Amino acid sequence: MKEAIENLKCQSEQELINLLTEPEIYQFKSRYLGRNGSVTSLIKLLRDLPAEQRAAAGSLINTFKQELEARIEAALKNARTVIKNRLIYEHAVDVTLPGRKLPLGNRHPITVIADRIIDIFTSLGFTIVEGPEVELDFFNFEALNIPKDHPARDMHDTFYLSKETLLRTHTSPVQIRTMQLSNPPVSIICPGKVYRCDSDISHTPMFHQVEGLMVDEDISFGDLKGILNTFVHQIFDEDTRLRFRPSFFPFTEPSAEVDIQCVMCRGKGCRVCGDSGWLEILGSGMVHPQVFRNVGYDPEKYTGFAFGLGVERIAMLKYGINDIRLFFENDYRFLMQF
Repeated sequence: MKEAIENLKCQSEQELINLLTEPEIYQFKSRYLGRNGSVTSLIKLLRDLPAEQRAAAGSLINTFKQELEARIEAALKNARTVIKNRLIYEHAVDVTLPGRKLPLGNRHPITVIADRIIDIFTSLGFTIVEGPEVELDFFNFEALNIPKDHPARDMHDTFYLSKETLLRTHTSPVQIRTMQLSNPPVSIICPGKVYRCDSDISHTPMFHQVEGLMVDEDISFGDLKGILNTFVHQIFDEDTRLRFRPSFFPFTEPSAEVDIQCVMCRGKGCRVCGDSGWLEILGSGMVHPQVFRNVGYDPEKYTGFAFGLGVERIAMLKYGINDIRLFFENDYRFLMQF
């Protein structure tokens, strides 16, 4: 048995020294230490030995097995080191080369336009005021001269959270809250998200508005026209014409929709403007006296105007975008254009 062990030891050492890869070494391990391996076969022969020889032979086999396992682990470690060093050599990094520049993101077009709108109105003396997006029915409707049975509520597809709370449908509630806490003169813009149950190529359930309010003594419709003329010329260009069309809003009287000359055809008529040459961009009007009474202002002493515009609407006209959903899809190709 001792001679058989010595022969197997010499044989294994000769084989193992020539093995360089992990698969080869694992195959070698299976041949010697596997269920039907050479060392296992020696262990099975122990039962054929006389009882007084089994202990010594078993000790020799066990020592050989431990030495062989150690040599196999060393060979595997060496094979892995060889592979690692080769990969390092093949993928060597030249630290003297300049680093790769990562692509930088761009500001979202909605952010670009919203910031531009805010810059224009703040340069005209307006201050920014914000309010809650979860609003009370009183501030969103009733204080704005829209009682619960008013047909104008049908114009707002509202997300109600309870009987008296909702996701605001416009930023006008911020104007009410501001007037309740401040005495005239008031000159504010209210940017923010608003929510309505509507979704198609020109509407989304959440969109962005900027509303404005100016209240003082002797504020006239002429002041409103002057402010909006300045805004349109700065957000588009000096050659863009605009017009005021009579309209209806419960919280303003008189009320007007504001149209601009079509930015696509410059007033000649095209598919975008329905061959009219005009595009509607915002609503406006003189604050209704009842709204002043609701916030404690004297409508005999003070007058004011209000207006509201959709940021997505301005961005679509500014950049020639025909589907509002593109703003919210996060398509890298779309966003990289801005």
